[in-house]
Amino acid sequence: MTPTCQWHTSAGPAPSGRSPGPWTPRALRGLPVTPDLSYSDLIRRDRAVLVSAIAVLAALAWAYTVRLATGMGSMSINTMAASVAMPSTQSWSLNDVVFMFVMWAVMMVAMMLPSATPMVLLFAGVMRKRKFDGRPFVPTALFILGYLLVWVGFSAMATLANWGLHVAGLLSSMMGRTTPMIGGFVLLFAGAFQWTPIKDACLSHCRSPLVFLTAHWHDGRGGTLMMGLHHGLYCLGCCWLLMGLLFVLGIMNLPWIAGLTIFVLLEKVLPRGRFVSRLSGVVFAGWGMALLATGVGH
Repeated sequence: MTPTCQWHTSAGPAPSGRSPGPWTPRALRGLPVTPDLSYSDLIRRDRAVLVSAIAVLAALAWAYTVRLATGMGSMSINTMAASVAMPSTQSWSLNDVVFMFVMWAVMMVAMMLPSATPMVLLFAGVMRKRKFDGRPFVPTALFILGYLLVWVGFSAMATLANWGLHVAGLLSSMMGRTTPMIGGFVLLFAGAFQWTPIKDACLSHCRSPLVFLTAHWHDGRGGTLMMGLHHGLYCLGCCWLLMGLLFVLGIMNLPWIAGLTIFVLLEKVLPRGRFVSRLSGVVFAGWGMALLATGVGH
């Protein structure tokens, strides 16, 4: 005879005769569990779907970024080749601006969407529970949309910075690197920022999805979009200077892009992410001083 466990919940046993055990988080207790598909099965299914969707979106963004960086693009991308290498004294056309904005936006999706996965999964789990409770259920896609809108806005600002640096002759090409002096100051500033209370506060929210949702919860579709925007703003506050480092070694430098992507992820998920952040600050500052010394020497 198979032994059974006795569970006690405020909502009583589910129709199937089973209910979550004492190990289940308090927020999830009392949920009905059907014999055909348990609550944990539904959560696993939701997570598999979300992780797959995020992976596909990130993969498409990375495919575009890699294709552009390696010069193996379509005719429309090849048409832009002359603009990419054009002299810095030449003004950008509208096509140049649109092209660079799209490039930045897609690159931000490739770099920043994977690191938001823990937050997205927790939000989806909360929505699943609300659906079980018969309360309004909002698609998780709205949360993701709010998050990505912040990075689209950042892409617009990055495009303006890209244009200004290029026209001023401070970039080697439209997608090139800055001068050693500018790069040194950016690295030094980024290194110092890694030690600031603002960085710590923003990183703390990014590293603690449950704390964020507890502090910023809003009901409804508009509220969900607002939560996505809030989370995106915290991540922007945490990472905007790291994204600025793309100007140091080249905007389309693939190893540099991949390295920053991995670093942003590690900052958020490693148990000692704050230590990693501050250690990187020392490295960036030292690197920046070395570049400044090189720039002064020339």
